[in-house]
Amino acid sequence: MIMQGYRVEHPEGPFAVVDFPRRTPIGNQVLVRIRAAGINPLDTKIRAGSAAHAKQPLPAVLGLDMSGIVEAVGPDVNAFRGGDEVYGMVGGVGGLQGTLAQYIVTNADLLALKPKSLTMREAAALPLITITAWQGLIDQAHVRKGQRVLVHAGAGGVGHIAVQLAKSIGADVFATVSPEKEHIVRRLGAVSIDYHSLSTAEYVALHTEGRGFDIVYDTVGGSTIDAAFEAIRPYTGHVVSCLGWSTHSPAPLSFRNATYSGVFTLTPLLTGVGQSRLGGILTEAAKLVDEGKLKPLLSERRFPPAELEAAFSFVKSGSIGKVVVEI
Repeated sequence: MIMQGYRVEHPEGPFAVVDFPRRTPIGNQVLVRIRAAGINPLDTKIRAGSAAHAKQPLPAVLGLDMSGIVEAVGPDVNAFRGGDEVYGMVGGVGGLQGTLAQYIVTNADLLALKPKSLTMREAAALPLITITAWQGLIDQAHVRKGQRVLVHAGAGGVGHIAVQLAKSIGADVFATVSPEKEHIVRRLGAVSIDYHSLSTAEYVALHTEGRGFDIVYDTVGGSTIDAAFEAIRPYTGHVVSCLGWSTHSPAPLSFRNATYSGVFTLTPLLTGVGQSRLGGILTEAAKLVDEGKLKPLLSERRFPPAELEAAFSFVKSGSIGKVVVEI
């Protein structure tokens, strides 16, 4: 059987439609017919050849996220069967085929049943950002009811999910955001902080009586991590970052006797270790979605495969809301 995919041959190259064999699932693998593929900023960096950490050499079919319908399962798969609607972060790094294709064969551990209340397009927007937010807030920072949580860039991809996760647990949530995006975080139930007009010391004094936040989730990197170290509560505070790759001084964190951890969501795809945790997170997230506690923010623009170039350009421009290509 032959299927089609959209392959990039060289950095910033065009998307070429290519035919290649459709694999048959073996062992714990699942064959999924892809209906929608989410486009993340990481995908644009891989295409540009500037994401060495993703270990995805070109030429390659790009794309980490997808939603689709199970076509066939390997003999060791019990969790899924033909016709199931699923979603997951399943490829596009580490030499794995990406999701900009008609079909994909993936490890069943990476998949979860799609939230019933979401369309395929909406579900495809969730996997990477939800796993990243969940690992930081729940798995590492162990967010609890009543804590004060600060999310940097609360209207962004990971940020708007982190805000909703913290709210679902009963935390008091604050989010830094530019003035034109304040309405987004307020609609999600967070207190907006205009980082252009307030210094770190000023918003810590304003919103925590100077005590500091219990958890700070940095989704920006760079100098924002340094600001997070200054905003954290002494002794019990915990800073999390999914972009902690720059050079930083831990002195402000150390002087507060606080802790830090990093999130690198790609590890299970790159190493094969811990893949079942990804499917487990998405299963729990689907419950929150269907309970009305979690919803993806999507771009108003819709993109068919013929407009892949425009979709990637839109993501690079800093689109408000996730971009999804409907296959």
